[in-house]
Amino acid sequence: MRAEARTRRSPIKEEDVEVKIGVQYAPRELVLESNQSSAEVEAAVTDAIDGGDKGVLSLVDEKGRRVIVPVGKIAYVEIAESSPRPVGFSSAR
Repeated sequence: MRAEARTRRSPIKEEDVEVKIGVQYAPRELVLESNQSSAEVEAAVTDAIDGGDKGVLSLVDEKGRRVIVPVGKIAYVEIAESSPRPVGFSSAR
């Protein structure tokens, strides 16, 4: 039964990416995991900055939630491969 509990979580796909968006005057960055590839996210960011999306960056996370940020308030965008999170307790360090 414990093995079932460990396998219930869907594993992170290789193409999933973690996106961090720094917003001006905000104390914390926005962090989301996307099913899009890093190239797709980069294209969306570039298109938004170039004005193709009416001055906003719009991304959808892995749960289907949409994040919309005004381009003029973006300080930075960091795109990285998602790393699997450890499940359970571990005594090894």
